[in-house]
Amino acid sequence: MIATYLKTGWRNLVRNKVYSLINILGLSLGVTASMLCALWVADEYGVDAFHKDLDRIYIVTSTEYTNHEITYGGHDTPALLGEELPKIFPEVEYATGYAPPSWHTLAHDDELMKTEGVYAGSDFFKIFSYPIIAGSREASLPTKESIAISRRLANIFFGGPDKAIDQSIKFENYRELKVTAVFEDIGENSSERFEYALSYELFKEREGSWISDWNNSGPITFLKLHDHADAGAVKSKIRLLIKDYSKKWSEDHRLELGLQPYGEKYLYSNFKNGFVDGGRIEYVELFSIVAAFVLLIACINFMNTSTARSLKRAKEIGVRKVVGAMRSVVATQFMVEALMFTTIAVVLAVTLLMILLPGFNLVVGKHIATPIDDIKFWIGLVALIVITGTISGSYPALLLSSFKPISALRANFKVNVSSISFRRILVVVQFSLSMIFIVGTIVISKQVEYIQNKNLGYDKYNLLYVGLSGNLGRNFQTFKNEILQLPGVASVTNMQARPVELENTTVDVSWEGKLPELRAIFTQNSIGYDFVKTMNMQLAGGRDFSETHTDSSNYIINEAAAKIIGYKDPVGMPLTFWGKPGTIVGVVKDFHYNTLRVPIEPIILRLRPNRSSGYAVVRTDPGKITQVISELEALYKKVEPDFPFAHQFADEELAWSYQSEQVAYKLSRYFAVLSIFISCIGLLGLAMFTAEQRVKEMGIRKVLGATVMQIVSLLSRDFLKLISIAIVLSLPISWYIMKDWLQSFEFNVGIQWWMFALAAASTIVVALIILGLQAIKSATANPVETLRTE
Repeated sequence: MIATYLKTGWRNLVRNKVYSLINILGLSLGVTASMLCALWVADEYGVDAFHKDLDRIYIVTSTEYTNHEITYGGHDTPALLGEELPKIFPEVEYATGYAPPSWHTLAHDDELMKTEGVYAGSDFFKIFSYPIIAGSREASLPTKESIAISRRLANIFFGGPDKAIDQSIKFENYRELKVTAVFEDIGENSSERFEYALSYELFKEREGSWISDWNNSGPITFLKLHDHADAGAVKSKIRLLIKDYSKKWSEDHRLELGLQPYGEKYLYSNFKNGFVDGGRIEYVELFSIVAAFVLLIACINFMNTSTARSLKRAKEIGVRKVVGAMRSVVATQFMVEALMFTTIAVVLAVTLLMILLPGFNLVVGKHIATPIDDIKFWIGLVALIVITGTISGSYPALLLSSFKPISALRANFKVNVSSISFRRILVVVQFSLSMIFIVGTIVISKQVEYIQNKNLGYDKYNLLYVGLSGNLGRNFQTFKNEILQLPGVASVTNMQARPVELENTTVDVSWEGKLPELRAIFTQNSIGYDFVKTMNMQLAGGRDFSETHTDSSNYIINEAAAKIIGYKDPVGMPLTFWGKPGTIVGVVKDFHYNTLRVPIEPIILRLRPNRSSGYAVVRTDPGKITQVISELEALYKKVEPDFPFAHQFADEELAWSYQSEQVAYKLSRYFAVLSIFISCIGLLGLAMFTAEQRVKEMGIRKVLGATVMQIVSLLSRDFLKLISIAIVLSLPISWYIMKDWLQSFEFNVGIQWWMFALAAASTIVVALIILGLQAIKSATANPVETLRTE
């Protein structure tokens, strides 16, 4: 019986080539898009999933309260927190402080390279399951002189992991460290990326006295609970822990701690009003819905074209029923055909997936492979065929099998009104979803454009950051003078941390008239002379740090800091930072040193022109940046040959901060085009069928004098009404979705009326082209041919 169904289905497929192509093409494109989205979503959910006991690993969160208002939320914690937690909470099995990746120079014999690594405590590799391929996990970072390196570094420096253990690596060309462990190269399935891990004790030594002050935050704290420990109870216990360590803690002005499951950190990394509030999960959920919607649009195509073709098969159904076929048998026939179409579409979709996946990886910045060796993938495909085939074929099967044999065999048989109404509803749903995609694409593109063109308070173009190693930082003024002699260099300064990595905060700031209970949080950064000039910032008052003044105890603040401090005219007023009294000599206009997702926070800039580490900041003349890099590299190698030259472009570094938005924009653009394309090929199928059904009517109208435009208008009118209804229905839905998305940005482009008008006009124009071409073809047909009866 099944063989007969398949044979009949194949004959119908071959007999109606155009409609079959429309069905298979629309369905295969929808399935391909859905599979691409599903693979991306699965890859996102798979990040960090390889860690053993992931449900017991947590990252500590902090929420700052000032005058009963939340002023900060994030993962920055006091530096010594990781050491204290296991001492006072028996539920904590392991804990560690962690300084996020930074660039340092490593050397062994003649090999020299600058790469990215982290500082971590001795419990780090006990908490996380990074594969240790040489050495001991328990003794991976036992002392201040220890270093754990990746397989890649072990191969480069020592010729293999086993040869690396107990060997020496020179860190920053001044300190010998012993390799105590080699871990497998960290892949994309980890949210933490590093090539080596240094002892947290070394971090404390290098950073200085601020580490021991519990009022300062900066590093991250990870912990792993004992099996069966109650995470909720631990979270309650640590909430007010800082109270016992900070002399400045008060009920009105306090830092509260919390716990976030580490498995959620990658997807839930954004903070709003002091607490975790979304992140990449928003895009994962968004494109999960997009995948479902694109597949739904493709299924609607199938249902529409199948039901529209019902008249052509009415006599077949009538004959089947006359000779004794039950309704269930007829329904099964059409369900089998739907599954056959779906199977062909899925096979084609898998082929398209393999072809398109490399390009898709370039768009999303991943290395996703087609999981052909994963049994779950094939089970998923079978499930997809069954589900999609059932959804696509259910309504046609129920409708076509319901035809009465006497009515079906009549020459003037017509499908009932409810069938036509349902098809119209499907068209409205299709184009409503397409409109939502188009509006989303327009809003996201304008927000990305806004991000790229927003005045950040400094000029990100023609700006280079060059890492300072060796003696360059301590002798920066000499190095600076040599850089200024290079052609194409406009200005030079230095800084402790680049704008995108400014994370260190403190409450240890005081001024005249400060209320005793006020505990405001300030971000801090140390900078060199000519900082304001080099960054192209604007001064709201005062001056930049200058070598013609004694500025070692002076400070520059931003407007946000000036508002909190409250001086009517801050310039020349006293300010004490970390117990060091000084004077405010300048106020810079607020600049974005974080992403546009968050408001501009108060910042204090202090002078340290010869800091041992940090970055040289070089501004070039327009069009000279390539030339300057070449000259600067040569100078760097001449002045400090024991360290490799490394640089970053300020604009590219900022663009990386908005990688999720860039991916969302690209994907939404492709899916908007795909959804409207799938909808339109379905519309083409319906238009072809409508024209075919009304061919004699059009012939009579032409004979009676109807013009081509009148016939085109007549054939297009009903479809345009449906599309107009779809546009009206989609507007409030798309407005709500995109308004919610834009609210994740403190600074956003807003939603404007023309975005909806452009989306609506685009949809109507594309639909008119599709309908117009088919209508013109029907309107220009020879009435002699269309009215011929034999």
